[in-house]
Amino acid sequence: MAPQREWLDKDYYKVLGVSKDASDKEIARAYRKLAKQYHPDAHPGSEERFKEISAAYDVVGDAAKRKEYDEVRSLSERGFAGNPFAGAGANGSGATFSSFGMDDLGDLLGNIFGRASRRGRPGTAGPGPGGALGPQRGQDIEAQLHLSFADAVHGATTTVNVTSDAVCSTCHGSGAAPGTAPAACSVCGGRGVVNENQGMFSFSQPCPACGGTGTKVEVPCPACHGRGTERRARQVKARIPPGVEDGQRIRLPRRGGAGRFGGPPGDLYVVVRVAPDPVFTQRGHDLQVRVPITFAEAALGTTVSVPTLDGKPVSVKVPAGTRSGKVFRVKGHGVPAPGKPGDLLVSFDIDVPEKLSAEQKRAVEALARASEREGDKLREKLGASAR
Repeated sequence: MAPQREWLDKDYYKVLGVSKDASDKEIARAYRKLAKQYHPDAHPGSEERFKEISAAYDVVGDAAKRKEYDEVRSLSERGFAGNPFAGAGANGSGATFSSFGMDDLGDLLGNIFGRASRRGRPGTAGPGPGGALGPQRGQDIEAQLHLSFADAVHGATTTVNVTSDAVCSTCHGSGAAPGTAPAACSVCGGRGVVNENQGMFSFSQPCPACGGTGTKVEVPCPACHGRGTERRARQVKARIPPGVEDGQRIRLPRRGGAGRFGGPPGDLYVVVRVAPDPVFTQRGHDLQVRVPITFAEAALGTTVSVPTLDGKPVSVKVPAGTRSGKVFRVKGHGVPAPGKPGDLLVSFDIDVPEKLSAEQKRAVEALARASEREGDKLREKLGASAR
């Protein structure tokens, strides 16, 4: 693998939180820990950090790439001291490599890679936006999906409406006008890359003639003007897993904007909006429901019928002396997740009537007489008992 310009800018060991002398197992262990911590599916908003971690492990997690990376970093840190070309200018100017620093090496490799250097010298312009060469990954896009509470709990297969770059419907992504086809690039022979020797280094870089695509479009498509993509509305099929919660972000790989010049598509991130339910609320894979009971039912005990999401009520026993807010767990009546479904959490609220009938009032008064001083005993710990 040819060295990358980013190798000079990024300390991949520092990104992974390991030392330069770390073993392969230590590097792999650090990567797994960070990937789990910053995975976008579990932690929305951490996409850039996750990409940085993945890029670091892609290099130092591979023995061959790590060796090249260490060599390039070592050369830059030593200012090319002791290299066999010391004393000879990079372009015959007589400037010695031994006087080079990190910025100078960055300029050298920046030009080799056909990119703008640290000091602002322009790189080789290509067909992509901003002068980028080679295949370009499509954009990541985000869309919202509104679900009913029942669909969010049980999961659903639906469609998401998005507007983004898509493969051109006229040229089918080739960029060439109908009836024509891209021709192999005469400069790189269709490989998309050209080799360049720079003393002790040998680099491959995207072909400046075709932009790294390996082909040349002689007659551009009139619909997309040779881009191979067009912006249009489309529907994306999405499978929503059971138990998705409001605001959760789901990643659909390669369903985002179309790539250019043979690049892969981006990802689609679906933000789920769940409509509230009048009876149930969700807590992870468990469902919660509040059930009112009378004072007599709480004091004496009873059995009540409790609703479930599938419409089949379950009977729950209320023990005598149940306090308001007491929660009972009904196994297996929560979110029907694969493997182990969630539970239904039933909390009982004691209802105090605002008005009593004459019969109810007499019964409560009789209870009050039988429970005289009970209220004071309950409040003794507060120091507020009657005197």
